[in-house]
Amino acid sequence: MVGILGFLPALAQALDKPGFNWKSLIIGFSAAHYLFETYLSLRQYRVLQSESPPKALEGAIDQETFIKSQTYSRAKSKLGFFSSLYSFLLDTSFIFFDALPKFWGIAGTVLKLWAPARFTGEISQSVVFFLGYNFVSTLLTLPLSIYSTFVLEEKFGFNKQTPSLFITDFIKTQLLTVVIGGPLLSAFLKIIIYFGGQFFYYLWLFTLVFQIVAIVVYPILIQPLFNKVTPMEEGKIKTEVEKLAVQLKFPLKDLFVIDGSKRSAHSNAYFYGLPWKKHIVIYDTLIAKFEADEVVAVLAHELGHWALSHTTKMLIIQQIHVFTIFVLFSVFINNMSLYQSFGFGRQKPVMIGFILFSDILEPLNSVLAFALSLLSRKHEYEADAFAVKLNYARELSQALIKLHIQNLSTMDADWLYSSYHYSHPILPERLRAMKWKNEKKEE
Repeated sequence: MVGILGFLPALAQALDKPGFNWKSLIIGFSAAHYLFETYLSLRQYRVLQSESPPKALEGAIDQETFIKSQTYSRAKSKLGFFSSLYSFLLDTSFIFFDALPKFWGIAGTVLKLWAPARFTGEISQSVVFFLGYNFVSTLLTLPLSIYSTFVLEEKFGFNKQTPSLFITDFIKTQLLTVVIGGPLLSAFLKIIIYFGGQFFYYLWLFTLVFQIVAIVVYPILIQPLFNKVTPMEEGKIKTEVEKLAVQLKFPLKDLFVIDGSKRSAHSNAYFYGLPWKKHIVIYDTLIAKFEADEVVAVLAHELGHWALSHTTKMLIIQQIHVFTIFVLFSVFINNMSLYQSFGFGRQKPVMIGFILFSDILEPLNSVLAFALSLLSRKHEYEADAFAVKLNYARELSQALIKLHIQNLSTMDADWLYSSYHYSHPILPERLRAMKWKNEKKEE
């Protein structure tokens, strides 16, 4: 591995060109990404103006529901147009007006005025910078979140949050950012500074361990702060799910119901846990609106991801991606021309370097996101086929149709937009793959 990565110092030296305008390059990347996203969204918006359901859904989705779904999707799309433009202008303004060095300077001043002398190093300044920068960014985008929740979602009957719950969630999230984000960032920076040029090995191991710990800790300490999770009561759903788990040799430890209706009328189900001990969580909205066989069919699809090792494959890809990012970051971490282009003089704060590096990596991340979407869609087809082999074709088809009706999910999409953005195939594609036949239409 050392021999393979031996080219990194030479690459780092080649990219550190005095006077190179990294700021213009990053703004150019950002503008290109915004224009590409807008182009895709415009293509999708044209599809959302259609008033007739796709032929594959004829008889399954009535005209009124389809029109309402299209209206809801257009409303979200319009908000998306505005929020994308707002984010682009905000990010560009931050870069153009040198917000990063100004925030960095403020963080240093805060430490000098209020913190003990032992908390005046780069790591402490980075933590203060991160918390302050994150809080300001959150406040600047808060109006969009409020509009989405209390205007858009409210209009279509999905929002169940009260203003007090929204505020409470906001406060809890900010406190968790301080309690978890601060120490996590400190460890992140300490590893980089301590291990020098070989930091990426140890930083990758640290993030892997953290992810494993998070899997164990999240449902015990964090999730209860936002939702109530209770053991599922005895009944047909529990009996059938446990029977399915035994059949598939799925290491089911617990079966929970989560009060998703506390915030939204949308439905979902998922599983989590370590390889030898898994937990299944079902939204109360799913149980309330679906037949027992349909709920089990949805879980058969989800367990298909486990049985076909989709979660393992995605985890491996994720770890390769994280390691690659850290390796590439080692090329830019000491790039003086990068820091100077953004007004940092002779300073090279690691935290700032990682932010700027992330902006440079945006084109590559877009390509990777596209590839992962294609892979995810392939996995969804395979999980559907897995459920079909378990004789849940009719129940899963009915459940998917109901999910789309009750969630007013987008039922048609531009091929390029969906390929880039959607992790799941659209409903007509999934039904065709399962060879679904409309029993009502045949009657």
